[in-house]
Amino acid sequence: MTNTYPLIVIFSWLSLIIFTSFLCRKFFPEERELSRKIVHIGTGPIIPLAWWFNISINVALPLALLVTIALIGNQRAKIIPSFENIERKSFGTIAYGVSISLLITLFWSKTPSAVTAGVLVMSFGDGLAGLIGRKVKSPSWVLLGQKKSLMGTLVMGITTTIVLLTLNQITNLQLGSVDILSLTTLAVILEQISPLGIDNITVPMGVGITWHWMLFN
Repeated sequence: MTNTYPLIVIFSWLSLIIFTSFLCRKFFPEERELSRKIVHIGTGPIIPLAWWFNISINVALPLALLVTIALIGNQRAKIIPSFENIERKSFGTIAYGVSISLLITLFWSKTPSAVTAGVLVMSFGDGLAGLIGRKVKSPSWVLLGQKKSLMGTLVMGITTTIVLLTLNQITNLQLGSVDILSLTTLAVILEQISPLGIDNITVPMGVGITWHWMLFN
């Protein structure tokens, strides 16, 4: 039987993130993107937590699918408005859940570090890029209908590099500097191509698949 303690920790963390997002929307209603990004960034650490607790795929995958279904329902019913508290049309939140479910399906049993790499790059890299890129003025451009900025792109690249280097060091997988640079470049390119929030699938999937490939080739 699965130890319930890890699940209690994970659900407690998720509840804290949702509560913080709700408070942000309540007290800072003008910051429409912030509450959503709190969820976006805060969800990422759940994956390394699940890895650390050695949660099996038989538990991790159904939970990921359940969350994804809940996100689909929430986008339609707006039960938790802070999850979708933006003006532009985006399926990013749902795509996030789909990508996590796919990564768990493909790699959780054999290469959980690939799942962790993909999700953390998406949560921290893209999440911070979206927040800081909008707050700090810098040259910007529009690509496939999405506004991108130099500052946001730099934050994405720097954060991704830090995440991958840290994960590589902690897990002692010994990917080379060229591997890390290649993964960072891939993540930045995929983040640029993000109509309707599809980067929430392409970035984690691209990084996760490539991370796995680098380890076994």
